Amino acid sequence: MVTVLDNYFGINAQSVLVRSKRAEVLASNIINADTPNYKAKDLDFDAILKSNNSIGSIKPVAISSNHRNHISVDSTDSFSLQTKYRIPEHASLDGNTVDSHVEKGKFAENAVRYQISLSMLNNKIQGLISTLKGE
Repeated sequence: MVTVLDNYFGINAQSVLVRSKRAEVLASNIINADTPNYKAKDLDFDAILKSNNSIGSIKPVAISSNHRNHISVDSTDSFSLQTKYRIPEHASLDGNTVDSHVEKGKFAENAVRYQISLSMLNNKIQGLISTLKGE
């Protein structure tokens, strides 16, 4: 259900969520740079936003536990963001497709874009607060 706030914040709120999840994926790649047979993954930011053509349409994924010792997870924290495997530029003897220089560059770029998205969202929030105060 789209609310007035979803319309007000627009794509900025979705951008922050997707960039946050992408940072997690890229960090996982960097951490596993020396893990044999690890395949580098990424999120296609543009494709995700294009496929979610209406505001607030990133749907939560239902998570079920089938054992009493499983840790319960709030399904609102998990999004249906499809990860894709990155095609390596160079072959690796151990089957690992992570190029740490590429991953660090993409992580840095994503971090800058995350900060921009967060700043734009913050400006929207400050504008809303000013409006509510009557300034």
